[in-house]
Amino acid sequence: MKKIIVLLLLLQVSISFSQTSDEQMLKAIYKSALTESHCYTWLDDLSNKIGQRLSGSVGAEKAVQYTKQQMELLGLDKVYLQEVMVPKWTRGEKELAYLQIGKQKKTFPICALGMSVGTPKNGILANVIEVKSLDELKELGEARIKGKIIFFNRPMNPEFIETFHAYGSCVDQRSSGAREAGKLGAVGVIVRSMNLRMDDLPHTGMTNYGDTPKESRIPAAAISTNGANALSKLLKENTSYKFYFKQSCQAFDDVLSYNVVGEITGTEHPEKIMVVGGHLDSWDLGDGSQDDGAGCVQSMAVLEMFKKLSYKPKNTIRVVLFMNEENGVKGGNKYGEVATKNNENHIFALESDSGGFSPRGFSIESDDKNYDKIASWKNLFEPYLIHVFDKGHSGTDIGPIKSDKIVKVGLQPDSQRYFDYHHAANDKFDAVNKRELELGAATMASIMYLFDQNGLQ
Repeated sequence: MKKIIVLLLLLQVSISFSQTSDEQMLKAIYKSALTESHCYTWLDDLSNKIGQRLSGSVGAEKAVQYTKQQMELLGLDKVYLQEVMVPKWTRGEKELAYLQIGKQKKTFPICALGMSVGTPKNGILANVIEVKSLDELKELGEARIKGKIIFFNRPMNPEFIETFHAYGSCVDQRSSGAREAGKLGAVGVIVRSMNLRMDDLPHTGMTNYGDTPKESRIPAAAISTNGANALSKLLKENTSYKFYFKQSCQAFDDVLSYNVVGEITGTEHPEKIMVVGGHLDSWDLGDGSQDDGAGCVQSMAVLEMFKKLSYKPKNTIRVVLFMNEENGVKGGNKYGEVATKNNENHIFALESDSGGFSPRGFSIESDDKNYDKIASWKNLFEPYLIHVFDKGHSGTDIGPIKSDKIVKVGLQPDSQRYFDYHHAANDKFDAVNKRELELGAATMASIMYLFDQNGLQ
């Protein structure tokens, strides 16, 4: 009996010591992030010295070279570029749109959707039909759609507290609207911006033509939320008004680009790989500070903190800055393809692609046993106001990573203001708060540390 009591006491001491050690390490991580991290400086350079980083652009190539150089300066064990072919699409001249009201022209702020074709040189002028959904579009049928411009005007649902759910509830009209309207003979598509705020900024984003032949593709543009409301009101007054828009965007053959990879080799299990990353490309209207410059510099900062704290991970920790998440996911697919080909054993992947706002927690893709293990760390995160440990989608770029057993996690910042900037011209450096960015980096480093120490369950 005495032996059992002694063993239980030793076990309690061991658990207590482990918790104390973890608490101390997390405290050191947050202190390092808030006092000596370079993540905000890196973001400043990406945003203000390089700017937009659309795949295939000069900005994207500069960002590849810049982040590679910065990771080399961290003294990582390996830094290298992974080749990937990516789409090249250019916006061209500034878009123009107006509603013809008698002899008057009411102008509207629009922007071409990513990967859209351009209009004819002189633009398109046609009657407009407003719809709320793809189903409503199909119900109208070809007889009513042919020769018209389709105006998709379903707003993000404000009832959802989690704004990514609101986004998901209406983004199909942007991604599939042009493809489906084109099948019914429409000549163009205008889509309400994916934004909960009322403003005059159109938000771009990819439209997907699927297997539609190039000659049958119709142009698609986003209209601002204020513009969408105004257009809807005018169309209700007079359905015979004609809408005009012009855009000169163009797609080219795929070009060579790169994922940027850096790693610290594991001391005990170098063959087991833990990934942390974000996507280096951005849309071309702003400079991509929130989407996803923030995630990239936070991921780099994870390895920076481990180096500064002289932490030697048990497993290999690899930062990956993925190219082409916005209009193709070619970088994520290539990384997953190469990892499978090389029989790499990934045990953990963490992605930051929800903005640089205050971190709130994580979305977790794993089996129940590993989820329970991660959820058991809640008390360690409580001092840092991290409380969300939900099962759910982790990230687009880490999605293609396949291993026999892998845990995938997405950083979940406060999302209430994210779609004010998402894919719009105001996604710029001044929209990111330094302290919030650093807190996110510390939260990422903390869960990487805890998983590195505990491993798969």
